[in-house]
Amino acid sequence: MALRSAAAVASRCLRRLIIGTSSRTLPIISQAIWDWEKLESSTNAFVSGRLFSSTSISSFIPPPLPPSAQQREKPEPSSNLFVSGLSKRTTTEKLNEAFAKFGEVVHARVVTDRVTGYSKGFGFVKYATLEDAAKGIEGMDGKFLDGWVIFAEYARPRPPPEHHSAPPHSQRPY
Repeated sequence: MALRSAAAVASRCLRRLIIGTSSRTLPIISQAIWDWEKLESSTNAFVSGRLFSSTSISSFIPPPLPPSAQQREKPEPSSNLFVSGLSKRTTTEKLNEAFAKFGEVVHARVVTDRVTGYSKGFGFVKYATLEDAAKGIEGMDGKFLDGWVIFAEYARPRPPPEHHSAPPHSQRPY
């Protein structure tokens, strides 16, 4: 019933759109109205048929995740937390203050832009123990800080740097 009324409203809206339309787009709009009216007449068959059938099984199978994505899903518990979703006005002191309620914070840092000095929207909090870090995640994940919802999770270890050795100066292509 809801689909039928939605189709009726849409066809009325399309008819209103025709007024003041150029002759070049008029055939396109009239085709759209015809399609909507056709949909409206077949709504009952569509709803009672394939859309809500309990016997239909989708043939879509999502592709498997690459190994790198599978590893990223659950970071190893550590005393270092990654905090994202920070406001541009959030400071290191505010971050430290908010997370100190859940345990002993060893170090907190908001990553800032070099030019403006504002937060880039993420930071790190290091707790003294793993238990405090777990309490910090539980207490602050999905909570508000400076009017923004923040997310806290265990920080992933930084990947080792890749060293790209440049060829000697005389062998560089120009």
